[in-house]
Amino acid sequence: LCPAEAEALVQALQGSELRDIGGQGWLRQHEYVEKLNMHGILSASTGQEQLLTELLVTHAKIPVLIGELISVEIWKHKIFPVLCRLQDFKPRSTFPIYVVLHHEASIINLLETVFFFKEICESAEDSILDLIDYCHRKLILLAARSTKAQAADPVPPQELQKQAEMMEFEISLKALSVLRFITDQVDSLPLSALTRMLNTHNLPCLLVELVEHCPWSCWEEGKLKKFENGTWHVVPPEDQVKMTKLDGQVWLALLNLLLSPECQSKYRFDGFNKSQLLKLRAFLTDVLIDQLPSLVEMQKFLSYLAVTEPAPPKNDLIIEQVPVIWDHILKKNSGKWEAIAKHQVKHAFSLTEEELKLQARRWAQTYSLDMMEALVPEKPRCRVCGVEAAKRCSRCRNEWYCTR
Repeated sequence: LCPAEAEALVQALQGSELRDIGGQGWLRQHEYVEKLNMHGILSASTGQEQLLTELLVTHAKIPVLIGELISVEIWKHKIFPVLCRLQDFKPRSTFPIYVVLHHEASIINLLETVFFFKEICESAEDSILDLIDYCHRKLILLAARSTKAQAADPVPPQELQKQAEMMEFEISLKALSVLRFITDQVDSLPLSALTRMLNTHNLPCLLVELVEHCPWSCWEEGKLKKFENGTWHVVPPEDQVKMTKLDGQVWLALLNLLLSPECQSKYRFDGFNKSQLLKLRAFLTDVLIDQLPSLVEMQKFLSYLAVTEPAPPKNDLIIEQVPVIWDHILKKNSGKWEAIAKHQVKHAFSLTEEELKLQARRWAQTYSLDMMEALVPEKPRCRVCGVEAAKRCSRCRNEWYCTR
């Protein structure tokens, strides 16, 4: 995108009502987000994402994007179950959730790209509480995720459902990265945000759970598989002790939350929290510390914690803020879930064949193959043998092979 196009798209971003999700205006909004998302990824790959960051801050669009995330999440939990119970909707009940998940994935991916910058975090203002809550809910999904058969091939009749589950998983991993970037800014976060992360949600203990169970890693048929760059890879024996980017995000978030003076003065190091944190000592091997040397400070801190009783946090009188966006949407739409679902069946998810073709053409323009290939972080590999591949399947256009 040229600067003028990027600015026009950023200015066009606006919040959506729950009843509008899936409608034509909402789909146009999704196209804007997706174009900005792809622009952000390509700009970041060349170190030129500063323009997009400045536009989002100047036009105060970070709270808008966070609001879209919360709207989508409430839609999934409140509206979609009602949609599935409507008799005239069941035959195509998986399509809307897939479209909505794609919108959610685009937004969280865009936020992951720009939240590296301090000014983006600051521009979120009070909506940072909603984003922290959102990330917390996604991390709970990760911690509860069963690692059994994560990498199994989808059964054909349930392929769309399997894709939706995989997208949920990837969205949760993006939320982990966003949360880590938020913890990088503990010095400039409002007091209520720190309190929410440390005491309301007890994020340090939740991150310990992720270190223990590592949902992006699993064993299948005696082989270790790890999830990186959107796919599951078999890890050769010599690389099994190598830290992945996701492992690094968890450890960096723990470093930020446990070692900064602001957090140490507010976190409750009671008996339970202390016992959970000390579990980390078993994972702090020399091999791990060699890959992330700052973990030496974590090792020292845990050794100190094991033999001392930290002072309890000060019981200052604090007026705690609540997540504004979540509460506003719930109050505005409470008791209207079924009415909204019926409206969407009629106006959003009952497209004619001509309307479907028009929407397909619009998406084809947004998701051009050349653009998608530019976004791929590594060269494609053969579906059969795993070596670098140059031939794409002419039928499905998804799989790659090294020979005919």
